[in-house]
Amino acid sequence: MVPTPALPFSAYATDTRVEIDAALERYTEFDADCPAKLRAAIQHSLLAPCKRLRPLLVLMAAEACGSDREAAMPAACAVEMVHTYSLIHDDLPAMDDDDLRRGRPTCHAKFGEAMGILAGDALLTNAFEILARDVRDPAIAAACCVELARAAGASGMVGGQVDDLAAEFQDAGLEQLERIHRRKTGAMFLVSLRLGALIAGADVGQLAALNTYGAKLGLAFQIADDLLDVSGDESAMGKRTGKDSDRGKLTFPALLGVDESTRRACALIEEACAALAIFGPNASQLEALARYVVERNQ
Repeated sequence: MVPTPALPFSAYATDTRVEIDAALERYTEFDADCPAKLRAAIQHSLLAPCKRLRPLLVLMAAEACGSDREAAMPAACAVEMVHTYSLIHDDLPAMDDDDLRRGRPTCHAKFGEAMGILAGDALLTNAFEILARDVRDPAIAAACCVELARAAGASGMVGGQVDDLAAEFQDAGLEQLERIHRRKTGAMFLVSLRLGALIAGADVGQLAALNTYGAKLGLAFQIADDLLDVSGDESAMGKRTGKDSDRGKLTFPALLGVDESTRRACALIEEACAALAIFGPNASQLEALARYVVERNQ
């Protein structure tokens, strides 16, 4: 086992992102049958500078459960590919119609709508190829495929996106808002942790703790994201701000107000961190990441 480095979170995250980015770059060295324009569109979106929170969660969960980054890296890259595919499609004119993502023009804005759709399609399917081929134990690889498909599918992220679109300019309550984001955002946070845990051979108690942590973290992240859309720095965030209210999106600040949303996010983070007690110091980076979620400015 390679233990979690005794580094401050910022240094740990920076070093780990370098490893993730290098692995993602290797995974986009497609063979000659991949059209050059498709490769360029994929790399434009996938390799853009960003926080890499979901792959970080995969690797941190694996480390907390006693494994190392190398074993979990294919799963980390697969999760990031699914996440990036979802962003490319979410930015399309038929969805949120955004022209800026990760500090770059959105995929369809640079390469055209058809290429944006196809780049997303390629990332989604490539993610499952990586899991099936590169996770060492075939049984665990199959379990990871099932977990990721469920989290990203009709009852998970995609279902949450559908309900999010349906809620635009509609009156709805807190229960519906939380239900949307447990699937649209939270499902991918949770599956990131579960993939890392599965690869590490986590026991039932460890999985349960990570489930609690992930559910709390995912909701806190969405609240923080909604708050940043209200008051964040567009240049720091690398995407447009104020767009949620313009599109009539159901958001936490619109429903609860800024102060109550902030209080709720902080309370969720405290609950998330409390769930990590079972791991002791091995979860120090997971706790630091959780606190970063509500302290970040991008």
